[in-house]
Amino acid sequence: MRAAIVADLHDAAVTVAGLPGEPGCTAALPGETPAAFVARQAALHDAVWVTAPETGGLLHSLCNAVPPARWIGCDAEAIAQASSKHRTQAVLAAAGVPVPRPGLDAAGRWVCKPDDGAGSVATQVLPGPPAVLPPGHHAEPWVEGEAMSLSLQVTAARGTVLLSVNRLQVRVATDGTVLCDWPQPAVWRAGDARWPVLQRLAAQVAAAMPGLRGFVGIDFVWHPVAGPVVIEVNPRATSALVGLSAALGRPVAREIVQGWADDPH
Repeated sequence: MRAAIVADLHDAAVTVAGLPGEPGCTAALPGETPAAFVARQAALHDAVWVTAPETGGLLHSLCNAVPPARWIGCDAEAIAQASSKHRTQAVLAAAGVPVPRPGLDAAGRWVCKPDDGAGSVATQVLPGPPAVLPPGHHAEPWVEGEAMSLSLQVTAARGTVLLSVNRLQVRVATDGTVLCDWPQPAVWRAGDARWPVLQRLAAQVAAAMPGLRGFVGIDFVWHPVAGPVVIEVNPRATSALVGLSAALGRPVAREIVQGWADDPH
């Protein structure tokens, strides 16, 4: 994801952060925490775009280390909301956004996952609701259909723009473990009859979580009867960004930075 962003910004003045010894990268000082490193770099740059997971409060802490006017991305409250699967679905359901509910899988299956988790890590499909929910976990009805994601650009100036609809490569192993491979970007195009429905869905989600900004991902399942059902919101660059510029024929990361520059700070 970081490499995809840097490739789009190849002729801009960019400092790339990385691990000590990584070629072409600026690294943290010995003993320097990630938040302290990001804060130090923020003071030297006009803008900061961080690629990091929201799990464990990492992205939230890095967001708080950067002055809001220099942060490219979602604000701290939106990151905190999206970091919890349960909280995200509660916020979206209250706003009328379709989220998992019983009856959307013929077999009546459920899925159990860490409430603060990334991707399909430790995600398990169960034959029904769990008798006991493990600490720190979230359970929801399984939704039958096509596993997909939306890539969005959200700005104050332009609102919510649907960039692409991507296919998630989701498999369920015989023991119920959920496995995800690299997504296929931009598999549904703007001429698809489902595009306007998904554009409205994206706008609904952004209205329900007004701190979403920059590149945002929404994982959803297209149910054959109910249509799109939102599973989670990713308040950051996602793996769908890799290959997206090539698929769309334009530099998406540059558009995200330009959108940040056009917004009031």
